[in-house]
Amino acid sequence: MDTNAFTQALLDWFDANRRDLPWRKGYDPYHVWMSEIMAQQTQMDRVVPYFRRWMERFPDIRALAGADEETVLKLWEGLGYYSRAKNVLKAARLVVENHDGRFPDSLDAIRELPGVGEYTAGAIASIAFNLPEPCIDANVMRVFARMDDLSLAAGTGELKREAERLVRSTMPEDRPRDFNQALMELGALVCRKKPLCDLCPVQPYCAAHEANVVWDRPLPKAKKGTVRIEMVTGVLVHEGRVLIQKRRPDDVWPGLWEFPGGVMEEGESPEETLVREYREETELSICPEEKITVVRYAYTRFRVTMHCYLCSCPGDPAPVFHEATEGCFVAPSALSEYAFPSGHRKLLQCMEQDIRFATLLIR
Repeated sequence: MDTNAFTQALLDWFDANRRDLPWRKGYDPYHVWMSEIMAQQTQMDRVVPYFRRWMERFPDIRALAGADEETVLKLWEGLGYYSRAKNVLKAARLVVENHDGRFPDSLDAIRELPGVGEYTAGAIASIAFNLPEPCIDANVMRVFARMDDLSLAAGTGELKREAERLVRSTMPEDRPRDFNQALMELGALVCRKKPLCDLCPVQPYCAAHEANVVWDRPLPKAKKGTVRIEMVTGVLVHEGRVLIQKRRPDDVWPGLWEFPGGVMEEGESPEETLVREYREETELSICPEEKITVVRYAYTRFRVTMHCYLCSCPGDPAPVFHEATEGCFVAPSALSEYAFPSGHRKLLQCMEQDIRFATLLIR
């Protein structure tokens, strides 16, 4: 491959076709950092509106560092992988404490921030500060697996190391920022899993295209089996208020709020599971009443079916929380102030349109 010609063709294409993304207006390090964290496991078209809302609420690192975790989690709601939100709050406070509110400009200092791995550190260093550091994501690995016709599996350490070597050998000294972004942009828009080779600006330098094996590069990685889970959750309404609890720090979706419930055991009906889970989690003896809906959602390799019920509790319920850090009865109008995982947010959306729920609230 003619590396100079490849690099120039790629940069010319990027100059003419780069997407108009808000963090590219000045490349403020805080903006670049937040865009990179938000874009992890998230499609770019979803990141932009979240980024804009985030910057309206937290226009700089000091504003973020002064926020409480509940506010940060609520604003992050819908992006998933909530540990990212907790880490940006921790990192912002460290930047204020250790760097006087100025985002660090060295690779080593960037790497020390919570939630910043090797890829993210390289991306921030090169995009925010124009440092000659590689940032190897899935898009870049796919591009070079095709450019050099590498018979390596997607996502492997071997492919990552080879892609890093190729990035370093082709990166221009004067434009590392643009070069890294161009590679990622090419992989996202053109050299996709289903490639658009006719639109590719570097097709003449692509060994896989010449060998007619573009669709076979990189090699597929081994798939992990899907795990299906049946769950039940119950919306306990008492005197017009709803019971919610906050997930523990060592649990899935730590720090988010939920309605109590859990996984169905073999031989149980959904109603039996709900009664058992409420007793184990809150010491309450509840009565399932009406089924609200069935919610389906996914995270990592898990596919969850969640049966959702309205329920009641005799007397004056005083829950004791064994599987949560805290809990409370809240007015339905206040539920929007709390951050919920995606399955429970879907339930909330259904409840907002459910006449039965409104009727129960005014009993």
